Amino acid sequence: MTSSPQEVPLHSIERTPEYEDFMTKLRDYHTLRGTTLDPEPKVGMIHLDLFKVFNHIVANGGYDKVSEEKLAWRRMAAELGLHSNNEASTAFALKEKFYKNLAAYEIKTVHGKEPPPKDILEDVTAKGASLLTRTRENFRGKRESNVGATDSPASGDDGTPTRERPAPDPVSSARASRGLREAPPQRVIFQPDTGPARATRQASNQQGNNSASPALNHGQQAPAHHSAVHPMPPMAIHNNSRGPSILHHPPNSENTSHLVTSYQPKPMKPLQLRPVATPSNAPSEFFKARLPHRFALDPANRQPMQPGTFALNHLVKISFERGDKYKFDSFPGLAEGLVEKALQIGSLFYYVDWTVSWDSFAESNDVGCLDGNYGTPDILERIENLIEREIPDVIQTEKFADEMVLTTEAILTIRNMVTLPENAHNMSDFHPVKDLICILLHLPARDSLTEVKQLALDIAEQLTPFMILESDDPLYKSLLSQLASEDRGTILTALRALGRISVNLEATNKLGEVPSPVLQRIVNWLLLNDDELIDACLDFLYQYTAVVPNLDNLVRSIVPDNLVQQLIRLLAHGARKYTRDYTIEQEQRLPAKDDIAPMPDDLLQEMLRLEEPDRVHQWVKCFFEEDNRSFITQLAAWQAYQSAFATPLKTINQPMITPADFIRNSTSVYKDSNAQVLREPGDPQQKFIIHGIRARPRPLAFDGSEYGRCLWATNNDKKNEKCGHFYLKQEEMWNHILNAHLNEQRGANGQYTNAEKEFQCTWGECTKYEKPIKMNLQSFARHITTHISTMIPGPNAVHRHQRSQWIVPAKTMSIVLEETPTFRDERTPDAPPQAGGIPLSAVLVLRNIARNVVKTEAEEELLKEQSRTPEKGGWNEKLFRPHLSQLYGILAENLAMSPYIASLLELIIPVPERD
Repeated sequence: MTSSPQEVPLHSIERTPEYEDFMTKLRDYHTLRGTTLDPEPKVGMIHLDLFKVFNHIVANGGYDKVSEEKLAWRRMAAELGLHSNNEASTAFALKEKFYKNLAAYEIKTVHGKEPPPKDILEDVTAKGASLLTRTRENFRGKRESNVGATDSPASGDDGTPTRERPAPDPVSSARASRGLREAPPQRVIFQPDTGPARATRQASNQQGNNSASPALNHGQQAPAHHSAVHPMPPMAIHNNSRGPSILHHPPNSENTSHLVTSYQPKPMKPLQLRPVATPSNAPSEFFKARLPHRFALDPANRQPMQPGTFALNHLVKISFERGDKYKFDSFPGLAEGLVEKALQIGSLFYYVDWTVSWDSFAESNDVGCLDGNYGTPDILERIENLIEREIPDVIQTEKFADEMVLTTEAILTIRNMVTLPENAHNMSDFHPVKDLICILLHLPARDSLTEVKQLALDIAEQLTPFMILESDDPLYKSLLSQLASEDRGTILTALRALGRISVNLEATNKLGEVPSPVLQRIVNWLLLNDDELIDACLDFLYQYTAVVPNLDNLVRSIVPDNLVQQLIRLLAHGARKYTRDYTIEQEQRLPAKDDIAPMPDDLLQEMLRLEEPDRVHQWVKCFFEEDNRSFITQLAAWQAYQSAFATPLKTINQPMITPADFIRNSTSVYKDSNAQVLREPGDPQQKFIIHGIRARPRPLAFDGSEYGRCLWATNNDKKNEKCGHFYLKQEEMWNHILNAHLNEQRGANGQYTNAEKEFQCTWGECTKYEKPIKMNLQSFARHITTHISTMIPGPNAVHRHQRSQWIVPAKTMSIVLEETPTFRDERTPDAPPQAGGIPLSAVLVLRNIARNVVKTEAEEELLKEQSRTPEKGGWNEKLFRPHLSQLYGILAENLAMSPYIASLLELIIPVPERD
């Protein structure tokens, strides 16, 4: 079951490491084969991901299998997200791109065969299948056998689109079957028969008598009795002439209407033909260079097209579907025709007929006459003085509705076409379209005109990047007036159009004379929970605050403290907290040693109950742990085992295991351990080792519990010499320390005497009682208990022992950071993510304010006022000082925004204060 187009996302290129590796191999293969690779071929408007296409086609059986199945290439295109209105064309385009770029690679890498030569693969069309069995002999033979015949498209109707041709004339088939194109049939103009419309009955009967049966035509005579008894009915004369069959009479005349039999058609008049200018008969007409309309100021060259009803509907469709191919330069007069048609909307609502005049020297007092060459500077005054028609907005006449549809389609066609940058740049110099936008934006406030006004704003948004608009320009004033609207779409599009003025030009967007209410509304919109609107407002403010006079007007028109407060709030828009660990010291591994822990007495007694080789296995588990980067010498392991069991086994009359069996069994405990011969560089002597194990610092009991080692120094002068005895329980080690190291003995009642004497602690690195101090035994015993509990956890402890004590963990530091929206620059994909979105726009506006507010007249006035008060610093001090802690916090926590915050702080804080 295939997925619907809505379920399959649109096809796109995913530049993953696997994709890059595949493309590198594919380029190398095409270079070796001597063919040309198109790395990102296009199917319609979509670039193909060859890695994705290759895997999908191969997963469905490969090129041959897909081509043999009917309509399979259509299904492949749909499953790959190649959505289109023309499924057959898209399917064949996909098949052709696979055939040219991937078919040979599939045969080589997937099927392990040598692909056909390129002259019968890449150099020919992608029709048909059977690439795995294609050779020069069978392919050329097939082509010769199909000469003059119609090739059947492969994979259903997904083959190369062909045009059906008439069957060749048998007489000329010998010459036409050479594979040359046949000449099209000559068109013969229809010439109606102007003779008598209908033959008389006598003539018909005479023709019927003279028209014998087929037998009579061959010289045979009909029998007499047959002719007498059954008189022959009149027969129609069948000829090859075109036109109505006026000589046919039905056999039974009683069923024929008298009106039909008496009908006399009027003679048809000959067609009136007129010559049409073509490049063949009138080459001078086609020699004129077609200049773009923005350079042709001669009124004689202004011959607008006047599209009709069907043409406008068709223009809307093709301008939407084929916008990348549809350019004004290719259709002279189209722009003028569309604008003139769109201007007719004015006569529907006002008593005016808008027309465009191309005469530069004509002076006209007509209100509706627009200057097509230089624009109409007083267009807004003209619109303001118009008289509105009284037309109900709900009930409309048929004529009115039809005219609205036609003008809306003309405006929609212009909107669709200017989305192409070339068309937008072309129309930016076309002054009538600016007048048209002003007229449309100032149409009456009616629900039926909402779509028209939105289309006008869309056109303005596409044109303003190529325009320089001064503060007195009618289009600029019209766009500013839209910011007083209550419609979100109108405000959003108008802000974008204003913020993008001259963005594609070197000129500066001055945005002069913005009214104070408009500035206050923009500041208020920053409080809304609308990311799209906030982003448009910030773009506008960035352009506006880049000009010093504008910033002076902003400070005087609104409360700038509120604006700065909102902008600093937006620096954390969409932020999320996360923790990052920084490594201060790397992880370390202690070197392995041949020192093996001594055998505890209780563990020895348990091991003596075992038989060999179980005793060796258990001994390795208790005294060694797995480490594939360490080893121990075989001699050290054998000596430790021998010193632990030789005497006790001799006492109980049990034999020792042989060294060879010991080595063989000791290497079978852990899966990665084995006996090896090690030859270190610079050391000529070989070492016989057991690789993959290392000695435990403290042995384990049978149940996995770890023994605790007594770290009491046996000699007060040599604290490095520790006791080293191992105990499994805290009580056993506690009794050991009191008896062996403190020389305390239990009394008759089994208790120790709580005598007061001088005690000194020599445990490990303890420095609390480093010198003898007088205290009672109970207090000193509590201190000893702290060391024992650290060495031997209690029975309720979660972890009875620590594994991998030979690994010193890395020292890390966790820092809480903040992240706002970021993006990666496609030009430098390896660079760290860059700040973006609303936080970046907000900090750029703040930076403009901090840089330019010190250059305004308002700054001078504030400094004069502050000279009489203790306050100092001007507008930067007043606006940014309350928010310095927030700025420093963002500087420390937001890595992507920190460069921008740092540049902002450099503008805010004076140099002496920074020093």
